[in-house]
Amino acid sequence: MEPADPTDQRLDERPSAAQGEGERKVSSALEALLDFYISAGADGWLELDPADAFALSEAPRPAAQAQAARAAPAGMQSAPSAAPAARQMPPQSQQPRSAPPMQAPPSPAQGAMAGGAAVVPGDEVVVAAREAARTAATLDELREVLTRFDGCNLKLTAKSLVFADGPADAKVMFVGEAPGREEDARGLPFVGRSGQLLDQMLEAIGLARGEVYITNVVPWRPPGNRTPSPQETEICKPFVLRQIELVRPKVLVFLGGASAKALTGVQDGILRLRGRWLELPLGPAAQGTTIRAMATLHPAYLLRSPVQKRYAWRDFLSIKAALDEASGS
Repeated sequence: MEPADPTDQRLDERPSAAQGEGERKVSSALEALLDFYISAGADGWLELDPADAFALSEAPRPAAQAQAARAAPAGMQSAPSAAPAARQMPPQSQQPRSAPPMQAPPSPAQGAMAGGAAVVPGDEVVVAAREAARTAATLDELREVLTRFDGCNLKLTAKSLVFADGPADAKVMFVGEAPGREEDARGLPFVGRSGQLLDQMLEAIGLARGEVYITNVVPWRPPGNRTPSPQETEICKPFVLRQIELVRPKVLVFLGGASAKALTGVQDGILRLRGRWLELPLGPAAQGTTIRAMATLHPAYLLRSPVQKRYAWRDFLSIKAALDEASGS
């Protein structure tokens, strides 16, 4: 036998190397696709059983059947369909289906979740949120109420409840819109890059993070860090309003226009709204008490637009002056 040509051996190895490179490219593409799904908010399944869309589309519609029965002659209504055999449905799909029993809508106590699945909440969920928030006499009780509350679908996809951070007797209170990925992982508000910038801004006016109270309008992270829907905001709003009533800060600061619009109803943009003093009325239990409030630029916005930091600095100087005035009075 002749000795094997080493050139032939290298040629035999080429397909294996190309195949390995192709597998690595496919694996990288699949990982990138999964990362895209997670970034887009598709990080949790809300249904246990898949739905067969083909079977649903082939199922006869009751309204169409009734209309066809009315249009057909009387002598032909009882005759079987003469459709070709190739287009007939399987025997099991031709069997008449009994109408599913009517189910009562979930009560406000059950909230927007039924058996762990998401359903569209109604107005009664907002009413239930207000009543639940009103029952809390302390911040600890309010946290427990939120832990048990199932009226917001965001609770299904969030990892943790991001309630608040800071002392209950803080003189200044900061309210953002909703937690992000890092906040959801740690269960604390403003601990990512935005939180680090906020800490530096507080230090610049002589305040430590441990002296202020920080929270969000929505205590659960929306999937993919999307903006909370108006309905989600309305459901969560009674709980943050109750936090404000219980803390009773001297100065309330809205971090970004979203939280200011949600709690005050002002529709101006943040660049028009920032730096202006507002009055936020508390609930009936406060007997007409109002709190001085100001909206400023969100730290995340400042990270994207550093040139706007000069406006935030002016706002924080006004906040510092208001705190000094309140302490002296």
